[in-house]
Amino acid sequence: MAGDTSHIIQSLFANLAIVVSKGVAAAFTGSGALLAETLHSAADCGNQLLLLLGVKRARRPPTAAHPLGYGRDVYFWSFMVALLLFSGGGMFSIYEGVHKLQHREPVDRVWLGLLILGVSLVIEGWALIGNVREMNRRRGDRPFLRYVRDTKDSDLVVVFGENLAAVFGLGLALIALVVAGETGDSRWDAIGSIAIGVVLVLVAVFLAIEVKSLLVGEAADPDVENSARAVVADDPRLADVLECITVQQGPGEVMVALKIRFAPHLTADQVSHAINDFEQRLRDRVTSVRWCFVEPDLPEPSTRA
Repeated sequence: MAGDTSHIIQSLFANLAIVVSKGVAAAFTGSGALLAETLHSAADCGNQLLLLLGVKRARRPPTAAHPLGYGRDVYFWSFMVALLLFSGGGMFSIYEGVHKLQHREPVDRVWLGLLILGVSLVIEGWALIGNVREMNRRRGDRPFLRYVRDTKDSDLVVVFGENLAAVFGLGLALIALVVAGETGDSRWDAIGSIAIGVVLVLVAVFLAIEVKSLLVGEAADPDVENSARAVVADDPRLADVLECITVQQGPGEVMVALKIRFAPHLTADQVSHAINDFEQRLRDRVTSVRWCFVEPDLPEPSTRA
């Protein structure tokens, strides 16, 4: 089932606090970079609410219309978040920066903007560290970057991408505001807004690509198939795995379908008992296996020219 949501809630509360402080600072300073960051944080709040909705909907039990459950709901909402991050955060920030370049406005009260950005950076950093800790807990011995690419926990990766983009965006906004204040040239602030938008677009594209694969239908981790083959090898009634298909139906929800060659002396009842025993041992070994379908079969006959 869809996993813990504490990392989403942590990021949501962090962004709620940040969006208010950034908005006040943007209004007082007139900074385009701060406005871009305000819109970014506001979009993140909406995104995290969508993720919470997706996780809740993914937990619904299977029905006759959806016999494999609703686990992929969280992938749909994760994909929506990537689209909103692209449009509501990235493209609008770029537009705002271009607008500020064409219609220059002075940046006032730089000290206030820097103070708010500094506090926001601390809060976002706290949320990012909590997110990374959760990822480290789940990834086990896998390298971090490989886990980010391979994980089926789309909600966790999306929140990580948002938090990482927020930290980079805050750093860019700080630099832009400092340079604009020191030089008296508001174009640097506009350039900062454009740079923030580019970061958000790149993160959104990466997240969309990763989630799309899960939404379409992606194989489960190789460990699932390896475990199935190991269980077969441990049972003398099961001779060989002829074919194995795994599908990730949602975070922590896997469907496994196998064709297995059985020992030739078994009766129909013995084959049925062997299948039931196999399914139970596989579920004990891999708790994410929710559906398991086994078909007794024989190898395809070899053809000769």
